[in-house]
Amino acid sequence: MSPNLAMRALFAIALAAALCIAAPARAQDEDSGEPVGEPLPGKALTDRDFGVVSRQFGLDRRVEMYQWRRSAGTAPGDSGYQRIWNSAPIDSSGFAPGHVNPTRMPLENKRWWSESATLDDKPIDSEVLRALGEWKLFRPNFSRLPANLAATFQPEGDGLGSSENPLAPQIGDLRVTWRELRLPALESQLELREGAWQLKPEAAAAALNAAPARAGAAVLGEPPADERWSWGWLIAGVAAAAAALMWLRGRRKRSA
Repeated sequence: MSPNLAMRALFAIALAAALCIAAPARAQDEDSGEPVGEPLPGKALTDRDFGVVSRQFGLDRRVEMYQWRRSAGTAPGDSGYQRIWNSAPIDSSGFAPGHVNPTRMPLENKRWWSESATLDDKPIDSEVLRALGEWKLFRPNFSRLPANLAATFQPEGDGLGSSENPLAPQIGDLRVTWRELRLPALESQLELREGAWQLKPEAAAAALNAAPARAGAAVLGEPPADERWSWGWLIAGVAAAAAALMWLRGRRKRSA
């Protein structure tokens, strides 16, 4: 066999051996019930009233109305009142004259959850979204705002407002903002049960007691032990093949 063919054969054998060692470890990772891919939210969520679209795991609409509120410690009949933004109607039936609030919210607060979220092509249980999801404020594209609402609302901050002068709102004015639900890193949080990704018992307990369980940044950035070993063997095999290639080249030069 010529030196070139011998070198190529040795390299191929070393690489194949490394891959054979790495493959079972990788397969063991994939069969262990731990997620290996990124979660996908599935079908887009839409607030049809405003034409707002989110491609995340949840969509939340928050409506606030500018209203009168009796100041803390103020007795009925006193004149201590302040104007605030509030997401629910404030009963003003016992307030002094000139401090009347609308009796209801013209628009409702609403929330939509993804029903088609997947991870590694398997569905994610809705409880995972509710326990681990994080609401993040976002500013939608209002290009689909219906004409009737466009006549009432204008862009204000990260959302919409009905005030003619946003710096001087009036009682009964509205402002609307939206949030999207995003999922954090899911390592060590989920397991496959009955064909769907569900919370591990310890993650569910942590979500009930306080904030969802979070792994440390150093741990999250470090691959699992089996994966480190599998890639380590692959690199070692390639390095061995490279060393053999250099040895054969040196031998060829000496023989020439």
